[in-house]
Amino acid sequence: MDQPDTPLADIRRRIAHTAAISGRSPYDVTLIAISKTHPVEAIAPLLEEGQRVFGENRVQEAQAKWPALREAHGDLQLHLVGQLQSNKAADAVALFDCIHSLDRPSLIEALGKAMDKAGRQVPCFVQVNIGSEEQKGGCPIGEVPALLAGAREAQVPVLGLMCVPPADVEAAPYFALLAKIAADNGLAQLSMGMSSDFETAVMLGATHVRVGSALFGSRG
Repeated sequence: MDQPDTPLADIRRRIAHTAAISGRSPYDVTLIAISKTHPVEAIAPLLEEGQRVFGENRVQEAQAKWPALREAHGDLQLHLVGQLQSNKAADAVALFDCIHSLDRPSLIEALGKAMDKAGRQVPCFVQVNIGSEEQKGGCPIGEVPALLAGAREAQVPVLGLMCVPPADVEAAPYFALLAKIAADNGLAQLSMGMSSDFETAVMLGATHVRVGSALFGSRG
């Protein structure tokens, strides 16, 4: 009798299918398993299935969980997907392989200094407040070119743009807008799409999707 699909196998298959019908390779899409608030015991089954890219929301939580996991699985990639305080920049540069929440000049300055001191360049995504929501982090759309210029000046590497669309509305227009802003600014990578909308994001060009609850279940 066939073994039932695991959540990870299901997500991977759906990414591959959506990429194929969009004329893309599934290898062009990185699945980031969002493990924030989940213990090491919940992460272990995904590691056993070969998942190697994970995302955390908070520097302190990641510091408690990931050093030991890295020792056991040396090929892991850890992405910071939550808001980053400038005073945590040095800790983030030391721990993470990618930062998805670059959104303001003061953080560029802090990250630039931290990377210079550590001798380590950590690629970043500029988080765009794509729905112009007051309660959300992210750079206002109109300020993206200036923020990118500031990052270049500070030698903070930027891979692309990231967004979290407004909740409970169709995400596609927001993903399409992010893709246009990225193209207008010569950026090829897009961090967009979560458990409820990652297939739409892949169809519209996502290179990184951030999936949590569909892999781990509801957070505790």
